[in-house]
Amino acid sequence: MHLPPVGLGTMGIDDPVPVTTALSVGYRHLDTARIYGNERVVGEGLAASEVDRDAVTVATKLWIDDLADDAVEPAARESAARLGVETIDLLYVHRPRGDYDPETTLPALDRLVDDGVVDAVGVSNFEPAELDRAADVLDAPIAAHQTELHPLFRRSELVEHAREGGYPLVAYSPLAGGRVREVEPVVDAAATHDTTPEAVALAWALSKEPVVTIPKASSEPHLRANLAAADLVLDSEAVAAIDAIDRELELFPE
Repeated sequence: MHLPPVGLGTMGIDDPVPVTTALSVGYRHLDTARIYGNERVVGEGLAASEVDRDAVTVATKLWIDDLADDAVEPAARESAARLGVETIDLLYVHRPRGDYDPETTLPALDRLVDDGVVDAVGVSNFEPAELDRAADVLDAPIAAHQTELHPLFRRSELVEHAREGGYPLVAYSPLAGGRVREVEPVVDAAATHDTTPEAVALAWALSKEPVVTIPKASSEPHLRANLAAADLVLDSEAVAAIDAIDRELELFPE
């Protein structure tokens, strides 16, 4: 699945204006989830935009209590209705927990694709063995895998799995909740490249092909700055210094 380098993460956004603004400045990938409680807000922002609906990838996720065989379809249809779309472009399993069973959950998602409710199926917060099992069970290839990824939580094994599997790895929380402003190699690279630590963090993530990012932002200046980070190319020394950070921080553990 082709996804742009920088999309909009919407967790915590409760007003449609930032969504409409994001689309107006060039975003073409909107990411939400049922557990965020804002699918309707995202849909309102999309509906208010002048951007052609077909130009935007709209993604949402089924929470762990939506994953039983008989719960998948009604949950997905509810999400589509709240988003105001006929088809969800990308529907993820949010976490392989709760009612998740690859033998029943994934075939139910395949049926949604067959019925036109969903265009593509992704997974989120999976480990390599879980990815392998999902790939075996799903009729179609995994469209995308979403995981926390930033300079303090690098997940090289998942990057490599995505590279070998030929699907995009969607990095959420790529700014480490703002903590990248306190990480010395990131700050040093920002000074060297005359930019911000946030731009460096995004550029670093994007250097790990096939990684794409979905930072959250609400104001137009921040939306534009995140989008522009896709054009920043870090030198090899900066990338290596960030790769070598001897610290790990997972913001959203199980």
